Amino acid sequence: MIKTYILERLSWIILFLCLQLLIVLVVFIDPSIPSEAGFYIVLLSMLIFSTFLVIRYHKETKFYQSLQERKHDLDITNLAVPESPFEQIIATSMTKQTTALKQQATENRVLLEQEKDELLAWVHEVKTPLTALHLMIDRLEDDKLKAAMTYEWLRIHLLLDQQLHQKRLPFMENDLYIEKTSLEEIIFQEIKTLRSWCMQKRIGFDVDLEVENVLSDTKWLAFILRQLLTNAVKYSEASDIIIKSYIENEQTVLQVQDFGRGIDSKDIPRLFDKGFTSTTEHQNNAATGMGLYLTKKIAKPLLIDITVQSELGVGTTVTLTFPKRNDFVRTISM
Repeated sequence: MIKTYILERLSWIILFLCLQLLIVLVVFIDPSIPSEAGFYIVLLSMLIFSTFLVIRYHKETKFYQSLQERKHDLDITNLAVPESPFEQIIATSMTKQTTALKQQATENRVLLEQEKDELLAWVHEVKTPLTALHLMIDRLEDDKLKAAMTYEWLRIHLLLDQQLHQKRLPFMENDLYIEKTSLEEIIFQEIKTLRSWCMQKRIGFDVDLEVENVLSDTKWLAFILRQLLTNAVKYSEASDIIIKSYIENEQTVLQVQDFGRGIDSKDIPRLFDKGFTSTTEHQNNAATGMGLYLTKKIAKPLLIDITVQSELGVGTTVTLTFPKRNDFVRTISM
């Protein structure tokens, strides 16, 4: 506190010392001025200035010292009331503002929780008629109409699923259950969901899984693969999507490669930013810019590293690198 106080007033202290040196210099140059008188003035000035500094230090820092002593307690209502009327006004004002902000923050937190719960409840309610609609679509005899309605149904299903996971994301760590997970089961289940869309676009899959099981959370990993496969199908036409897994540096690597329109190199660093959509297809109103953002956010607690390689007009390869088993054990034990 003393060091800070002196540093804040260093320019004034230097000015005072320079004035004292000037007096000494004048006494030394002008023999008509008695040296004893000059040094007496300097000594007296130094004594008065030092006393002034000490008195002002205690007076000006008393209130802030009490704040520093309670630096771990942000509730300023418990602080000693300053002696100065001006300091009392400041403390009272700060107390009122702090109380108001705390109350507002609590109210906002409650409103957000209510909004989240209501939205989750709404999503679950919508899933029931959506399931019934899918069963009705399956009974249609007109293949062209059936394909079109299935595609629109799938879009609604994926958007609802994305919204559901987005609201669950802040509490994801409480929901994690790390276990031996079958990549084959998840991948083929997601392909089955996208089957009608893929048939409509004449897209096939080439699946080669050297590694069939990984240590991860089944539900959240399924969401990641759902986003990657959906993007691969969405931006491809009449081609195969290659899915393969292998071991590299004692880690499981899963790649999803498509031969669609690709991504401009300037867009790749921003792919996982919230709300970002392609600059080459910026007029595409169907893109929300949330899929890959959520994918990256979910991959972090799962210790999955995601990289993207792409060339415009050639295709895109997304690589998931899973953690070593010891990495999960170390994280859980911390």
